[in-house]
Amino acid sequence: MLGTLLGAGVTHRFQLRAVERTERFTRDEKLRQERMDAYGSYAGALVNYRRALVHRWFREREGGSPEEVTENRMAGYELRSVAQEALFRVQMLSPDESLVQRAWEVLLEIDQVHKAADREAFDALRDTTRELIKTFVTDAKNTLGLP
Repeated sequence: MLGTLLGAGVTHRFQLRAVERTERFTRDEKLRQERMDAYGSYAGALVNYRRALVHRWFREREGGSPEEVTENRMAGYELRSVAQEALFRVQMLSPDESLVQRAWEVLLEIDQVHKAADREAFDALRDTTRELIKTFVTDAKNTLGLP
């Protein structure tokens, strides 16, 4: 009888451990998925914001109507807000402070695109921001342990 009770106790203990492992795995996987969604949403928001500022630069430099220029400026403000919201989500979910810092740096660099004084500076900023977005995506992917 003592053997039966001891066996039942050991079995119960192993079952509890298995349940705890399963719950931990499920929680970790859900968090990983949330991070993946946050990083992807942020990268997408950056691309859209950057595109709006590129369009704005051309409208302001190449004779867009005042209405077009104003419309492009407003679209840029709206898309910057979307990017900031996505960044806040990255901040809340990412355990990697250096990734969050790089995410802020990308946004701040994209902010400069429409301010380029001439075509050469604009092209340089456009290329730099494209590469920064790619680097953010690669760094985010690496924090998730993806191949």
